[in-house]
Amino acid sequence: MSSTSGEMRSAEALAPDYIERARELGPELDAAAEEIELRRELPGPIVEGLVERGLFRLLLPRALGGAELPPAVYVQVIEEVAKHDASTAWCLGQATGCTMTSALLEPEVACEIFGGKRGIVAWGPPGPAEARTVPGGYRLSGTWSFASGSHHASWLGAHVAILSEEGTPRLRPDGGPVIRTLLFPKVSAEFTDIWHVIGLKGTGSDSYTVTDLFVPEEYTVLREAEPKPRQRGLLYAFSSSNMYSSGFAGVALGIARSTLDAFVELARDKIPRGAKRTLRDNNVVQAQVAQSEARLRAARAFLLGSLEQIWREIAQSGRLSLDHNTTIRLASTWAIHQARDVVDTAYHAAGATAIFESNPFERRFRDIHTVIQQYQGRQAHFETVGQVLLGLQAEGTMFTF
Repeated sequence: MSSTSGEMRSAEALAPDYIERARELGPELDAAAEEIELRRELPGPIVEGLVERGLFRLLLPRALGGAELPPAVYVQVIEEVAKHDASTAWCLGQATGCTMTSALLEPEVACEIFGGKRGIVAWGPPGPAEARTVPGGYRLSGTWSFASGSHHASWLGAHVAILSEEGTPRLRPDGGPVIRTLLFPKVSAEFTDIWHVIGLKGTGSDSYTVTDLFVPEEYTVLREAEPKPRQRGLLYAFSSSNMYSSGFAGVALGIARSTLDAFVELARDKIPRGAKRTLRDNNVVQAQVAQSEARLRAARAFLLGSLEQIWREIAQSGRLSLDHNTTIRLASTWAIHQARDVVDTAYHAAGATAIFESNPFERRFRDIHTVIQQYQGRQAHFETVGQVLLGLQAEGTMFTF
């Protein structure tokens, strides 16, 4: 896979447009925040706002009408949305990560699933399921959870180990199971309402079940560490895993930025009980704000700078290396953890003000702590990256679905 400098310049020229489109949606997200929490899903007008601005198509190939944004620009779009509502940003990150699969499908199938304005796919990580090989495709049965954005999706995906026609597991040359993602219309599944959680309430990340569903071969893709895309765009040297980790780090950065900004505004006027001066006159608060700003800027610079450098290097080499994967995982996980620390600092410094739903701290505190509990925020990623940096065989994995 190769790319010209012209392709890179063309992609970068789109960046201000999509970041600005996300920024334009901000007031609508602010106004809908309470409704998103109460409904535990994105309201119709918010979904339409995302659709009309093309924000579900950020990582879709240009051949299918998508933006095909460079990863560093993509993260900034997600970050901008997250400043206003983390659930919306999370749904956007999930759906756009799914669109990376379009580059692995036959163009006609990809167009059927993703081609329309509302071609939105949702899925959860592998669950208790099986896919038995049959003539022309697979018979699928199972249940999957954490399907963020499933309420407004039109298609679903299922990551599942493949069985032979005799029912024995199909294995890769290294002995691991052959995993495929099977795609099917949402109407084929039954949903269970499980999303009663403390944060990211509006993602509607429910579970879904199918029983003995036939999925044709051409509606499936093989999951592997080095995907073999049918699209030639530079973006598709990256895996969906790279984009999930980067995108969800963007969610965390957006939450942290809006929380810190809200605290700075609060500190100008709030005089704590028993004090004579405002919060901003407190020397401890001054140091905390400075350190939080440094953490946030440094984490953001590490993530965006790494993605930009990797984008340039892939333009020359045509492939994503182990070092690239390691860097993306490290920068993404670090950004999530630093964002959590910034939110915690601002939340505690705000005092009792922070516990009221009417103020801009409580929901963001719950959201960031839900983000860090998800796969992308696992402490174990640091161990895996450390093993690679020390020249050891990684025991964990830097890849996910």
